Amino acid sequence: MRVLAIDTALEACSAAVLDTEKGVLASEQLAMARGHAEALIPLIAKVMAAADVPFADLDRIAVTTGPGSFTGLRVGISAARGIALSSGKPAFGLTTLAAFAAPYIASDDTLSLAVAIDARHEHVYLQVFGPGGRTLVAPRIASLRDAVRIAANGRTRVVGPAARMIATAWPSNEPRPALVEEKKVPDITWVARLGAVANGGASTIKPLYLRAPDAQPQSAARLPRR
Repeated sequence: MRVLAIDTALEACSAAVLDTEKGVLASEQLAMARGHAEALIPLIAKVMAAADVPFADLDRIAVTTGPGSFTGLRVGISAARGIALSSGKPAFGLTTLAAFAAPYIASDDTLSLAVAIDARHEHVYLQVFGPGGRTLVAPRIASLRDAVRIAANGRTRVVGPAARMIATAWPSNEPRPALVEEKKVPDITWVARLGAVANGGASTIKPLYLRAPDAQPQSAARLPRR
């Protein structure tokens, strides 16, 4: 199976092509806080050329659906939808939280794992995985205080962009996390691997925002309709 993986959810623009029999054929990542829309399509073209795989030979497309940047998510999901439509291949959406968690669960699925992404204003996006990779706490937005209370439940690992935020606020009377690893973006090759094993039929990919946008239309500034 050949999978094109796309990630623009956070501070990078990433793409990879995975062949489940041969491994990762090509992978590229550009660190950026803005500019995903301009960078993504040339990046995908570069990765596809390096992998020497025509779009018609793909079996599926995988894309991160959030939580993350509102604009970044729309860029990646729109690209995945467009490629899926033009190539006639199914597209699968994967949460950013699951993409962060995948390599840690693969290396050791006996310890619980808390994934935290900075949601700003002293809040984080959080998901907690238990032994075997099962979800203990579903994706949610939580205050830093609540996130620490949820995560500090027995011996655990804390990973993701907000991992150090969580570790710094860790209760002194609780065992310290077995691992604290702050990574800004998920490994795009794991997005591809998760896409390869995604179950069920592909459906319409929707962004997982978990919060309302900070920018809201101002009702007072609207012009009256005629």
